[in-house]
Formats: sequence, structure tokens, C-alpha cells
Amino acid sequence: MSAIGKSHQRIDAFDKVTGKAEYSGDISAPDQLHLKILFAGRPHAIVKSIDTQQAAALDGVILVLTAADVPVNEYGLQINDQPVLCGPGSTIPYADRVRFIGDQVAAVVAESDEIASAACDLIQVEYEDLPTVLDPFQAAKEGALLLHPDRKSNIYESYRIRKGDVKKAFQEADHIIESEYYTPVQEHAYLEPEAGFAYYDDQDRITVAAGGQWAHEEQEEIAHSLGVELDQVRVIHPAIGGAFGGREDLSVQIVLGLAVLRLREQGINRPVKIVWSREESIIGHHKRHAYHIKTRWGATREGIITAAEVEITADGGAYMYTSNKVLANATINCTGPYDIPNVKVDSRAVATNKVPGGAFRGFGGPQGAFAAESQMNKLAEALELDPVDIRLRNAMNKESLSSVQSPLPGLVNVSEVLERCAEESYWKKDGSQWVAEKKDPVEKGKIYKRGIGFACGLKNIGFSAGYQENSWATVEIHGASKIEEVIVRHAAAEVGQGTHTAIVQMAADAVGVAVDKVRLISADTGETDDSGSVSASRMTFMAGNSVHGAGTRALKMWKDEERPAVVTYQYLAPKTTKFDPDTGESTPNFAYGYVAQAVEVIVDTETGQISVENIISTHDVGKAINPDQVVGQIEGGVIQALGYVLTENFIQEGGYVKTNKLSTYLIPTVHDVPKTLKSVVMEDPDPNGPWGALGMAEMPYIPLAPAVTAAVHDAIGIWFDDFPLTPERILRGMGKI
Repeated sequence: MSAIGKSHQRIDAFDKVTGKAEYSGDISAPDQLHLKILFAGRPHAIVKSIDTQQAAALDGVILVLTAADVPVNEYGLQINDQPVLCGPGSTIPYADRVRFIGDQVAAVVAESDEIASAACDLIQVEYEDLPTVLDPFQAAKEGALLLHPDRKSNIYESYRIRKGDVKKAFQEADHIIESEYYTPVQEHAYLEPEAGFAYYDDQDRITVAAGGQWAHEEQEEIAHSLGVELDQVRVIHPAIGGAFGGREDLSVQIVLGLAVLRLREQGINRPVKIVWSREESIIGHHKRHAYHIKTRWGATREGIITAAEVEITADGGAYMYTSNKVLANATINCTGPYDIPNVKVDSRAVATNKVPGGAFRGFGGPQGAFAAESQMNKLAEALELDPVDIRLRNAMNKESLSSVQSPLPGLVNVSEVLERCAEESYWKKDGSQWVAEKKDPVEKGKIYKRGIGFACGLKNIGFSAGYQENSWATVEIHGASKIEEVIVRHAAAEVGQGTHTAIVQMAADAVGVAVDKVRLISADTGETDDSGSVSASRMTFMAGNSVHGAGTRALKMWKDEERPAVVTYQYLAPKTTKFDPDTGESTPNFAYGYVAQAVEVIVDTETGQISVENIISTHDVGKAINPDQVVGQIEGGVIQALGYVLTENFIQEGGYVKTNKLSTYLIPTVHDVPKTLKSVVMEDPDPNGPWGALGMAEMPYIPLAPAVTAAVHDAIGIWFDDFPLTPERILRGMGKI
């Protein structure tokens, strides 16, 4: 019986609910040392000197590390633009500068965490403060103070799309909607703060056990900064308490490796452990980018969109991280899944002295979709059209050309997803038209107002824009007359999404055995080949194809009596192309998933409080490998997005984070969950997906914010072009404060 399409219990469930699973912070050894990092605590300065004498003299301190101790004092996922430790003594130009409060300046290794903390307080750092660059619009201007003096400007990346004749299309449009949108910073708030454990293993490799999303990339970055060969570094992922993109960029890994390297040079062979506090985590790792999007859309009186013009400015923060890649996604998503013949987009990501922007679930999609879907809802109101109908009139299909002048890959079933969401929620079809049901009045009369909203979106699957997507897997089949065990080696990180369970199910099906005969060896660079990152909704798609390729080939060998049968296979996804620098013309992605959501809210017009009553989230997932896990991803993604639009107000003032605790940065609790959250799973197999599967973990996030703002508008008649929709913002919008 096939293992695909069955809700098998997660293979890590028992260990996690019983406490047996070891997270990074759980790993300990009797002779371990403790590491503490001294953060800059200021947004922009030159480190003139660092005096570590008092710290080094403290009883119990073993080692104090500064920039002078880092062999190659630079790292970065896209470009090496961030010092490992900021300060003098480095051979890297401008590595003596701190550019945000979370830059790391020094590190202490001591017999206890308390001693290491006390020693950090004794380190004397002389700073020369520099002017702070906080406004991305000012930072982008010619002549602005450069955060990175070795660059020509503060603009990390820019893109442009030119399709059709936008000027003429606006002249001929019957109706034009112009708006400016602002989407905020968001903290990942994963349950497990950054932590790690480093040591030399039995093959004399620097081994770093820490949560991450791409073990082999982390291995490369550590090896580069430590100035050692790649095979001298080993990265292991223990159990990981959430990621959501927040572990794509490094945090503690390089300094941990540096500590054991320098200890070994002193003849000390002891492991080193670090666990960040929540406050350290919030200032120390990147966030979802804040975006400013100015846009205008033109349409005929029949609701056919004829033109879209968009200007995007992303606040990239202090370092590149993935600002360029996030921006590319937003550049595509800012015109939605719609067939628009004339498009002009100018986008840029800009450096500022704030916490860096980076990967977060949706990866530019939520920002772009907020503008696109808000525009669509405003056009529907202005033209007196139903929000479902106007979307169906403009939805892309197989024959459509996207804004980058290429057809979308795969099935392109945007309309089917839209209609399914409509019929599962508040709409009925009246002839050829979709009509929303009448809203029931809310009890208690005039104070409470009910509203419904609708939005949709798309999300690419996998890395894009010219990167050759690939994933390696090894499948071993053991047994003489019958298959006794199947071993799968695959480096995918399990960050809570259930990917390890899906891999085991897919391997079992490829080889034709029960799930309990499959054993997975994962996320250890000493045991596995490169799988790529668990990001971009890619891992089920990429791992599934690589495991299927290795498994079916190994099975053939085993049937030919080559036993044990061992096959290592690399799956290569369909090729993509980069944006043309002048027009954006490209084939940027090889697969997309589509989503539509309907939301019902009640607004308390006296307090400004919003109660989300119902959410219907509809997705085409290609094929649900594990249906329960798919529903779990929908529910988790929706609630996380609900925090983004309603409660999570990340405040930075003057380059300092004001909301550095979970008591001031409010993530959703059980009291914020809607009364009903209906997950609608559609299965139209993707031609390139394993067993037809698509990735889907980011899709629930994409359109929720504009669906909620549309519902609020339906309730109280006011459009909100920024969020979170705190009670204060609602009351101010209503003119009550």
C-alpha cells in the first residue's frame, strides 16, 4: 500500500513530546566551557580600541576573542559583508565598524555562563560614534553617508520591469487607483533561541551542532571565516525549535568554531556551549523587511486591469543577508497572479543602521501581495464589482504572460483556487456572477461591526532567477532475500515543518516498503551530501525528487541482486533565468503554488479591537504527501500571518530596538485564534513535482493581511494601507483619537 497521501505520525513526535529530543541548548558535556558574546549596543560607530585585560584576568575566564583573532573576518549568505567580530586588528577593510546594535564585538569563553557574562561587562570598548542612517529614502540618495564605504551606494540591489506601454494604458484607463502601502518589520519569535555546541570530533574536525536551515552552506561560511579547508568543518543540526527563515543567516556558529579552534591552539580540548537569551535573539538575528510600496493600477469600467505601476523601497538594514532575493520575489508578487498587459516596476533594497532584513516565511510575497490585493479590492469597490468576480476576470492562465513576459509554469489553476475558496466561504454563484452572502447583523447593535474580506496570491517553489536548483540524496537498500532496511541520507533540516516524515514516506513509496523500514540520516555534513536550504517552500519538492531518483535506481539494483544497493542521486530542477537588467524579462521560477483566503472579522468600534471570527484558506498543493502535516502548515502559517497583520508591532527608534522582549512584542496566543479556521486542500498534480507534490508552507501567509484589511474595510468603511491593525491604529483611522 502506498505511503503517499497518508497522515503518518511524525517520526520525531514521540521524542519531542516526551522531552527526549535534544535541541542545541540541551547538549552538554561534563567538561564544557561557556561562551558569551558582547554586542555593540549602538547602531553605527567605529571601534577604536578594545581593552580585554580586566575580562581576561577574571577568575574562570579561559579565552577572550576579538576581531584580531578571526582568521578571515567576514561572512554572509549572499556576499561577505559582515564582520564575525567588529573591531581593530582585522585584515578586512572596514571590519572595525558596527552597523547595528546586534553586531558582535567580542566573545568570552569561561567556566560558567555567569563568569562569561561578568567578563563581558569588564571589556572596555572605545567607540567613535557615526551618524545613523535610518531612512531608506535618504540612504538611497546620492551623497548619503555610506554604511559600507567600499560600496558605491547604500542600495544593495535594484530591479526593473518594463512590459507594454504603461503611459498609454493609463491614458486610456477608465479608472485609476493610486495608493502607498507600508508593511512592517516582523520578528520570527521561534520557540528556541539561538544556541550551539562546538567541539573537535573523532576525525579531528571542528564540529558545530546548532540549529540552521542549510547545513552545507553553514559549513562553507564557517570554514571561510576560520580559514580552514571545508572538510575540516562539520555541521550537525540537532532538533530545531522553529526557523521560518530566521536561521538562514548565521548567528553563533562561526564564533563557536573560532572558540574551539583558538582553544586547541592553547592545548585546551574542551567543548564550548552558548545559549542566547530571548533579548539577545531579538536583536541578534534578522527580521522580515519593512517595505514601502507606491503603486497605481488602471482598469476598464468592466474591471479589466490594463496597467500597473509600482515603486518599491525595502529597508535592508545593516547587511545584505537575502535582501536581493526577497526583493526579487516582491518585484514579481507586487502585481499578483493577474494578466496585466502593461507593467512598470522599479524596486530597490537599501542599507540602514537597523537590524538587517532577511528571510521570513513568504520571502517578499506578503509585502508584494499586500499592495497587489489591496489595489484589487479597492478597484472592486470603485467599479462596484464583487472582489471574487474582478479577480476571475484578470486571473492568469496557461496562455498568459507574466509581468516578466514569460508564461507561468505548471497548471496555472488560479481561477480554480479562487472559485473553490469562494464557494467554501461566503460567496454563491448567481448565473455567471459571484455574489457575497448578506452579512448577519452583530448582536449589541451599533458598537460591533462585521465584515468579510477576500484575497489571493501565488508563491514560487524553490530557488530561482538563474540558480540551478539541485538536491542530493543517497538511498541504501539492505537485505538478502527480502528488503530488511532502507537507509536514506538527506541533509534536509527539520525545523518543525515535518519534512523528515515526508522524506521517509516518499522513500518508502519509491522503494515499495513500509514506512517503519526506512531510517533517515539527516542534516549532518559528515554523513550527507548537499540538499540545499529548507526555505522557498522547496524541500518536499526537491527532496522528493532526489529521494525518488535514488530510491527507484537502488530498487532496480537490488532486484538485479546487487545487494546492498546504494545509489547517490542529484536532482536538477528545470532551469530558470535571471531578470533582464532593463526589462526584467526572464523565466524566474519553475513552479508556483496558488492560494485564496476569505476572512470574517468583528470590529469593536469603541475599543478598536478586532476579533477574527472565521478564516477559509484554500490551496492547491499538487499532492498532499501527508495531509495532516499540510493542514498543520496551513493553520500555523495563517496564525503567524494573523500576528503580522494584527498584533506584532516591532519598534525601532534611532536604531535601537524598543520591543526586545515577548512581553512588549506581542505574538498571537490561543485567545487570538479564530473561532473556525477551515483548511481547503486541492490536489492537482504538478508535472514536475514528486508524486505531483508542490511545496506549500509559505502559501498560507501570502494573502492574509490584505484579506483582513478588506474585511475591516467592509465592517467600518475605512481602508488601512499599513499595519499592524492595533486598536490604536483602528481608532485613529476612525478619527476617535
